[in-house]
Amino acid sequence: MDFILQPWAWYVGGPLIAISLLLYFYFGKNFGASTNFETICTIFGADKVSDYFKKDWKDQKFALFFVIGLIIGGFIAANYLIPNQAIDLNPKTVQELTDLGFANVGNQYFPDEIFSDEVVFSLKGFLILLVSGLLIGFGTRYAGGCTSGHAITGLSSLQLPSLLAVIGFFIGGIIATWVIIPILFG
Repeated sequence: MDFILQPWAWYVGGPLIAISLLLYFYFGKNFGASTNFETICTIFGADKVSDYFKKDWKDQKFALFFVIGLIIGGFIAANYLIPNQAIDLNPKTVQELTDLGFANVGNQYFPDEIFSDEVVFSLKGFLILLVSGLLIGFGTRYAGGCTSGHAITGLSSLQLPSLLAVIGFFIGGIIATWVIIPILFG
């Protein structure tokens, strides 16, 4: 049981991802989660409002199973496999986040300063989550896929647009880390 409860080394996780990708390629499918939002919108009738959603959602049902599996797997891992497990963060990162006012750094994945009920229902917290969600949604569609789709499937199939998208993701992460978060929480 200890094997399941500990983080897996790169030489275990990497080949498992590679095997998954080979299966996706073999069956002519792409890996990624963002197209599921289109599929869900189509299922709920968005095709009646916009021609963009006029697709046969049944062609994407495999991806819906993938996202359902992500949700179920995340729930099982968070509640049964690694409850209350400390996060192994660099001590400098912990200090910098603590200096910005984040408490419980290294003890939880979702900081209370962003995700607690009192913050989410405050004007600042609501605006942060709303703007973040809109930017992520727009960026995902504008880039033609999400981080997992571009970084895993796109790079493994040597697609130049995916390389450019991944470079953009890293630049955006650096800007968020060094500029936006200190402005919002400093």
